[in-house]
Amino acid sequence: MAATLLAGCENVAVEPNAAGPASATRGRLAAERLGCGACHVIPGLWPRGTSGPSLAGFAERGLIAGTLPNRPDALAAFLFNPPATVPGTGMPRVPMTRAQAADIAAFLHQPDAR
Repeated sequence: MAATLLAGCENVAVEPNAAGPASATRGRLAAERLGCGACHVIPGLWPRGTSGPSLAGFAERGLIAGTLPNRPDALAAFLFNPPATVPGTGMPRVPMTRAQAADIAAFLHQPDAR
């Protein structure tokens, strides 16, 4: 059974980032203003929190919150309302607009998230 579960983790495609650099720049600024670094390590941002997972290399991950495919649209939906998207997640809902969520997703989907 373990082999079956692990096999499901292979070949998980990561959606390429189709957003432009302006969206990623806005996303970096939004992540700073909203305090994402208070819980997460995000390269180039301060503070460097440890209560949430590190987001370094996020663009290379196959899954969001262990369940969602790592696509910018799925990440934006999760960021906008984590508990509704992934019930039981430890990530709280952070007040932000859908545009901010999309921009933060674009930022995190940059190859080096800087």
